[in-house]
Order: sequence, then C-alpha cells, then structure tokens
Amino acid sequence: MLIGQSGGATAVINASLIGALEAALDSGKVGRILGMRHGIEGVLKRDVVDLTALSQERRNLLRVTPSSALGTGRYKVTPEDLDPILDQLARDDVRYLLYVGGNDSADTVHKVAMHATRRGQDLAVMSIPKTVDNDLAETHHCPGYGSVCRYIANTTRDAIYDTFASPQLYAVKFIEVMGRDAGWVTAAGALATTGDEADLAPLLLLPERPPRDTDEIVELIQDDVARRGWSVVIVPETLQDASGRYVGGDTPNFVDSFGHEYYASPGAALSQVLTSAGLRARYDKPGTSARMSNVMASSVDLAEAEALGAEAARLAIAGETAKMTALRQNDQGGMDIVAVPVERVANRVRLLDDAFIGADGHSVTDAFHDYALPLLGPNPFPPYGRL
Repeated sequence: MLIGQSGGATAVINASLIGALEAALDSGKVGRILGMRHGIEGVLKRDVVDLTALSQERRNLLRVTPSSALGTGRYKVTPEDLDPILDQLARDDVRYLLYVGGNDSADTVHKVAMHATRRGQDLAVMSIPKTVDNDLAETHHCPGYGSVCRYIANTTRDAIYDTFASPQLYAVKFIEVMGRDAGWVTAAGALATTGDEADLAPLLLLPERPPRDTDEIVELIQDDVARRGWSVVIVPETLQDASGRYVGGDTPNFVDSFGHEYYASPGAALSQVLTSAGLRARYDKPGTSARMSNVMASSVDLAEAEALGAEAARLAIAGETAKMTALRQNDQGGMDIVAVPVERVANRVRLLDDAFIGADGHSVTDAFHDYALPLLGPNPFPPYGRL
C-alpha cells in the first residue's frame, strides 16, 4: 500500500494518514505500507518512506500533529506521467494507492485509476477527502473544515471585542480568510456571535454574493459604523466584484499548476480604501495558521478524518477503486461514511448553500449554524462578559 498527502495541509490530515495505516495493518492483508513524499511527485521521483514499522507511540504523535507529515505538493499529473507512475507502482508491488486531498487530488486519483484499468493493472486507488475550503461535492463536509471553523470563529470573536473597545482608533477591522472560490470559511466568522452576542455579528463578504464594486463595500461598512460605531468584516482571499474583477488587484501574483490564481490581499486593499474614505481600518490575515494549526483543532474533525482514512484503506483492500470516502448525515443527525465515485468530485466546486446565506447577503442563517456548529466539537467558545 502507498499513501500520499496533497494540497493545503490541515490540522487533521495526519489523522487520515494514521487511520489508513492502522486499518491496513489491522487487515493482515498488506505486507508493506509506504508513504510518498510531497504528493504524487514522490512516486515519479521514487521518494518514499516505509511506514510499516512505525511504533504506536510515533503513530499517536503523528495523529495529532498539524500539517502534512509526508510533505505535500500541488503537482498536476499529465498524460505523459501516467505510465511512469504505474510502472513505478508495479515495481514496488503496490496494489493499493490512497491519496489524501481535495478537488485537484481527486482528479489525480481519477486519472491514475482509469489508466490502471485501461492497462489491466491490479491497483485499487482511493481518495480520502481533505480541505479547509469545504468545497468538495458529494460529502456533507470535509475533514479540516471543523477545525478551521473553530479557529476563524474564535479569532473573529476576539477581534470584535478588540474593535468595539477602540473605535476611536480603528473603527474597521478586516479579517482575511482562505476558502478559494467558496464562502464556507468566510461564513465561519459568524459562528461565535449568537444568543447574547448576536448584536456583535460581523459582516460577511461572501463570494456567492459578490458586491457591485468597491464603492458598495465602502457604503455597507459606513452604514454599519453609523449603526454600531465599529465594523468587523470577514473578507475571502479571492474576493471578486460582480464584474469578476479581483478586489486585491487585476494581476495574479502566482498561478499554480492547476490554474489556480493567487492575487494580492483584498484585506489590505480594502483597508486603504476605507482609510482614504475617512474610516481608519486595519486588517488581520490568519493565513496558514488558520488552515493547519492544532491549537484549535476540533475533536470531531480529528475523529472523522481518521475514520475516513481507515475506511478508504478497508475499501481498497476489498477491491473498491476510483472512489472517495465521504460523509453522509443519517436520520439521527450523525454521520455515516459512504464511498462515492471520484469523478463526481474531481475538479468540481461546492459553493456555500443558498439556504445558509442570510437575506441581506452578508450574514448566515440559523440553518448554517445548525450545519456547522456540531463540527467544532464540544465547548468551542469560552464565556465572555461585557460592561
């Protein structure tokens, strides 16, 4: 068996690795378990590590270690890569290939699985879901999302308390978050402000409800400051206006091998615009710390990530291929693990559900709270007080 990790690392991606490893060991049907370094490139470069004899102590440590223990990558497999990949797997007598990742990794799994079938190669290939963006199709939610929600919700809540304490210094605070083209992580900023703190809810600039232009954002925030004396705004890193123009700038700073464009900070750009309009603004950017920090990792997230990895290993050993393990909500409100065809996941994006977006376009509904809060684990928010 060969296991790899790809894409942006999370707080719980290593739990999926250990879940798969231990399920394979427990099966008694896998003689050797390898890990590829830095994603699928580890196969092409024959850069692998033997995981078979890892002690229980090291496995327990890795299970709760943030980021990717095997190293990650964003290599886009080309048609010319497929035969070399499969040839190397055959030389290493690999019968089971498990890949932990998101949309792009699902594309890699699909390509390798289909080519193995065409060649008649005895290889089961499974995808294990992972992304803080929570934008994978065919699953209730994604491993990594519960932990980033817990982090962003608490960070936002703290920023709100700091901002309303000093409106005469900085009336506006932007918090720039990850999430690519979907608003799942942006929406998480509103999870902590319920009940007695509902009046503290931040404004959300959701990708699913793009502003007409920057002027509309300025007007929205000016109205909020006029009403409350301050404003905290959650802004996604890829915010575009209704015409498709990126708020952070017109030219990407970087384009990866999958064609994903990375632009300058919309939080920084909007802070300058607001300050020029007479409202002093600053911005925070949690960045990669929000994506993979173990400080706020959700125990629910950790358990689900491990279970999805373990089930992927069991299914591969049973002969399943070109599938992704996924979460389905059952009638009791709990989660069941199912296997879905990976082609229904590859290169698709699940946007934030319309039912989760408030009528004003800048808030979330009770339905979103019902959906997301259980993913954060028990007691996600410490009690605060106000004078």
